[in-house]
Amino acid sequence: MSTDWTRKTAAELADALAAGETSSVELTRAHLDRIAQVDGPVHAFLHVDADGALAQAQASDERRAAGGPASSLDGVPIAVKDVLATKGVPTTCGSRILEGWVPPYDATVVARLREAGLPILGKTNMDEFAMGSSTEHSAYGTTHNPWDLDRIPGGSGGGSAAAVAAFEAPLAVGTDTGGSIRQPGAVTGTVGVKPTYGGVSRYGLVALANSLDQAGPVTRTVLDAALLHEVIGGHDPLDSTSIDQPIGNLVEAVKQGSSGDLSGVRVGVITEMSGEGWQPGVLARFQDSLDLLTKAGAEVVEVSCPTFVHALATYYLILPAEASSNLARFDAMRYGLRVLPEGVADPSAEEVMRATRDAGFGPEVKRRIILGTYALSSGYYDAYYGQAQKVRTLISRDFANAFEQVEVLVSPTAPTTAFPIGEKVDDPLAMYLNDLATIPANLAGVPGISVPNGLADEDELPSGFQVLAPALADDRVYRVGAALEALLAGEWGGPLLDRAPALEGAAR
Repeated sequence: MSTDWTRKTAAELADALAAGETSSVELTRAHLDRIAQVDGPVHAFLHVDADGALAQAQASDERRAAGGPASSLDGVPIAVKDVLATKGVPTTCGSRILEGWVPPYDATVVARLREAGLPILGKTNMDEFAMGSSTEHSAYGTTHNPWDLDRIPGGSGGGSAAAVAAFEAPLAVGTDTGGSIRQPGAVTGTVGVKPTYGGVSRYGLVALANSLDQAGPVTRTVLDAALLHEVIGGHDPLDSTSIDQPIGNLVEAVKQGSSGDLSGVRVGVITEMSGEGWQPGVLARFQDSLDLLTKAGAEVVEVSCPTFVHALATYYLILPAEASSNLARFDAMRYGLRVLPEGVADPSAEEVMRATRDAGFGPEVKRRIILGTYALSSGYYDAYYGQAQKVRTLISRDFANAFEQVEVLVSPTAPTTAFPIGEKVDDPLAMYLNDLATIPANLAGVPGISVPNGLADEDELPSGFQVLAPALADDRVYRVGAALEALLAGEWGGPLLDRAPALEGAAR
């Protein structure tokens, strides 16, 4: 009886490789076959690099045969969000303005994956320039949630989450600017981690908002996330915001948490993360999870963070301002798309730039560029952007005060489960509300994890449990996340994804 390697976790695949039960080429081919089988209706990938992945897998097998695997995950395949530069492989950021661009270099995260021997299966779909919460704003089509193909997989990194949830990849890398790893994790039943800001290099990550962006793991288990985090994390001299401190032993924190013992751990429930607008089934699963943590010995208390109610407004002034500045580089002069204006015999550089940006950017990107440019304009900078930065400081102080009382803070990851495709795409404000619980962590730079914690009663779709910790205390989110995962697996009899509807063939 043959083994379905696509259903194994990354840790299980690594153990099988170490035991000589399989080869990296076999694992990579299995996942490439799975992509070919189910990615038509899911559309998790924008580009599949089959030849490159198999060549990397062959090199991994040769290293292992020679007795020198490059890392514990050497030979385990992975998918990468299309916002990270990959040498020789197209990087589009989900935008027409970068269609066909092939970077001449690797992002540091990608370089570390290659050095660790993980074959890169391809690049995953995303909202254009990471602007969105549903992956409906990709210029190359919407990604679909493997739990229900008529629903969104979250965003902006819905492609990475959908690839992992559909068993197309055991691991993926996403980026989190306001929840773009954690919110897709919640609605697809996967684990998503936003590391401490500066804990994973941003070099080669096409910037949306420099002070908010952070790459991190997308996986099916907390252990897999820790293993991947240890590969991609750590100081990078090429990134001026990179923290020159060790990331700690995250795998050991997972092992400690997996015992299910949280004696002495104080867990703070964020008072402001509930009430009107929160789906009852999501809140019910959250309460179930709190009950399990209490039984495991944790002390659960309520903690108020009053400025969190202003986080959404603060974020949507700071992010567009930084995006407006960052996207100014796409000017049709140096690389990417170039469109000549119709009916103009000898267009000026400004006319070419205007025509190119009009054709190359989608409506959500244009909306945020306009908003950000306005917020930074003369006469409005102090009233909007300056005030938002002051509120950001207050949010950081709320975190600091809370962490004097508790070791971690918890909340539902997203207010609702996955909503139907098309329901909110024309209502930006409704779309922005999906990141209500995740945005504060990005504004303060603290780490967070989303762990799948069950199915909401209303629709039998996944919800997520978010754990936040102080900056550089990433090990805490892994410990508590692993404990909850182990406790829930005991309740369910196995991982949540084992209960997902199977995607077989071209359609479910």
